[in-house]
Amino acid sequence: MSYGMPRYVVPHSKYPNGYHYDARRPLPFINLASQKNFVAVYHMGIYANPELYDWFVTEYPKYCKRKLDIGKSCIRFKSMNDIPYTLISELSTKMTVDDWVTLYENNVKTGNKNYWI
Repeated sequence: MSYGMPRYVVPHSKYPNGYHYDARRPLPFINLASQKNFVAVYHMGIYANPELYDWFVTEYPKYCKRKLDIGKSCIRFKSMNDIPYTLISELSTKMTVDDWVTLYENNVKTGNKNYWI
């Protein structure tokens, strides 16, 4: 749990450097949140990988009739009934923890200005 929401992180045993803002914290990967007006899935891979983002945006209309409400890593749903669980499940298989760590390392360590975290 972090900030009152369940989260999936890369543990220090897998990535000892931790999150660059606070190395004591593990590297975030996927979070879930229930806010006042929406339910959200935060997937850091969508944020950092344009190909994954494009795939999700293209696939979304095939699973849901509502307009996509997406931020940098945040996918918002106004109702639990709006969540395309199959698509979210597929998204979760598109990036492994190792893929995420490599992407994170390549962008943070190189100072890539296009990296958003």
